Amino acid sequence: MEETVRHIRNRAQEELAAVADMRSLQDLRVKYLGKKGELTGLLKSLGNIPPEARREAGQLVNDAKSWFEEQLASAEEKLKLAEKEKLASARRIDVTLPGFSIAAGRRHPINAVLDEISAIFVSLGFSVEEGPEVEDDYHNFEALNIPPEHPARDMQDTFYVAGGAGTGAGRLLRTHTSPVQVRVMEQRRPPIRIIAPGKVYRCDSDQTHTPMFHQVEGLLVDRHISMADLNGILETFLHAIFGPNTPVRLRPSFFPFTEPSAEVDIGCVICGGAGCGVCKRTGWLEILGAGMVNPRVFEMAGYDPEVYTGFAFGLGVERIAMLKYGIDDLRLFFENDIRFLGQF
Repeated sequence: MEETVRHIRNRAQEELAAVADMRSLQDLRVKYLGKKGELTGLLKSLGNIPPEARREAGQLVNDAKSWFEEQLASAEEKLKLAEKEKLASARRIDVTLPGFSIAAGRRHPINAVLDEISAIFVSLGFSVEEGPEVEDDYHNFEALNIPPEHPARDMQDTFYVAGGAGTGAGRLLRTHTSPVQVRVMEQRRPPIRIIAPGKVYRCDSDQTHTPMFHQVEGLLVDRHISMADLNGILETFLHAIFGPNTPVRLRPSFFPFTEPSAEVDIGCVICGGAGCGVCKRTGWLEILGAGMVNPRVFEMAGYDPEVYTGFAFGLGVERIAMLKYGIDDLRLFFENDIRFLGQF
């Protein structure tokens, strides 16, 4: 038995020294310690040895087994360490190379301008209100003095999502944020001083129009409100956005939900009023629409037009942003080009 064990140990040691990978090591473990392994077989054969020699033989085999397990553990540790060194060498980092810059996001110019507009009106005592983007025909048109047969509906290229145009019950994507004003008037009594920022939708798409864009509409209702109040609020707002020396003027216009109505212009911020291609050589840029709330709108909201007056206005956020930042193509706002957004 002693000679057999010595022979197995010598052979196992030679084979351990030649092991080059974990798979070969595992095969060697099975060869000597598996169910049919050589050392396992010796342990099973102890029953065939005379009792007086069995204890000494058993000690020899167990010592050989313990030795082999230690050798296996040592070889496994060396193989793992070699694998780590190999992996580290393959992934070695040259610290002298320049680093990689990661493109950082920026606040979108539309969000920045929306926040600026809201902050200005909040400072003037207005609250910010929101409403559903999927509206019904009544709140989007009829309650604003735009009945089904009204020609002003042709000015609104509407996305109908149910019901159909002019049905009165049809569902649609709101074409302006004025329905928010209607809903507020239905729920509150004057005085009211609100703005309604948000997304609006129209069937239009080119260099200066997109199917989805942003508006901020405002409403002020109280006793004894006049066009002078409207002019003062809008002038204060436009001077805050474009600078205190920006000229502001009101021109007569028409909107079905205001009477009288006005288009509001500012002196061209591109040429300073001298005349250029942006302002079509006039020196003026149309910036928003406004007017005194039509008495018919008050009546549908349950307000007495003999007691209350008010004004409303609406502006396109993209147009403000384009003028403020000198952007010439509306589509740049929606392309998510990091080179464009990174400028803000």
